[in-house]
Amino acid sequence: MSRVMSLRFKDSQVERLTRLARRLGRTPTETASLLVEEALRVSEYASITFRDSAVGRQASLLGTRLAVWHVVMIVRSYEGDVTRTAEHLEIPVVQVEAALQYAVDFPHEIEAALADNAAYDEAALRRALPTMQVFSAVP
Repeated sequence: MSRVMSLRFKDSQVERLTRLARRLGRTPTETASLLVEEALRVSEYASITFRDSAVGRQASLLGTRLAVWHVVMIVRSYEGDVTRTAEHLEIPVVQVEAALQYAVDFPHEIEAALADNAAYDEAALRRALPTMQVFSAVP
């Protein structure tokens, strides 16, 4: 369920909101609602922030450039080992745990991002990044 609320904005806020809405391909009302939701989540999850990315706004770990879905993907590759993930990413364990808690609370958002990432095989990446070079790492 949703409810209509009336808010009063300064002219400069309306201008900034309108510019952001254009950039996001949304209406100013949709953008305001999105920003309120993000602000509420930031206030509820101390280690989470939101950033613009090539695929839209994403939940990320505060103080890093890591999207939450990326942390979850690495945790899964380490079969749930939070300590090894933290060492790999060179971040505190508490931040990995924060990403996992966010993923538990917003599973549709994180699983959709993981599915989108999985859809990019090498051929799809070459179409998107024609000058891409592939390197092999020897352990």
